[in-house]
Amino acid sequence: MAIVELTVCPLGTGTTSASKYVAGAHEILSSQSSVKYMLNPMGTVMEGNIDEIFSLIRKIQEDVFDKGVDRVYSIIKVDDRRDKISTMEQKLNSVNSKLK
Repeated sequence: MAIVELTVCPLGTGTTSASKYVAGAHEILSSQSSVKYMLNPMGTVMEGNIDEIFSLIRKIQEDVFDKGVDRVYSIIKVDDRRDKISTMEQKLNSVNSKLK
């Protein structure tokens, strides 16, 4: 089980807005059922099989190119644990349990 955060930055679009590309990514993610995902203000977090997540990342990259963008800069953070199953909720609950 992996938790991966993806931020896709289309370059050379003539605008500072990226929301239409984020919406495209979420259309791709909502069309599949095995990878759990959550939008946040700076990217999208995905949880599931790492091979499936990387496949989805590739589809998201291609979707941006298909919209006429010639360059895409992506930031990918990966937490791939092998010692136990970790979920997005568990990670948040662990921090929240330590807040006073």
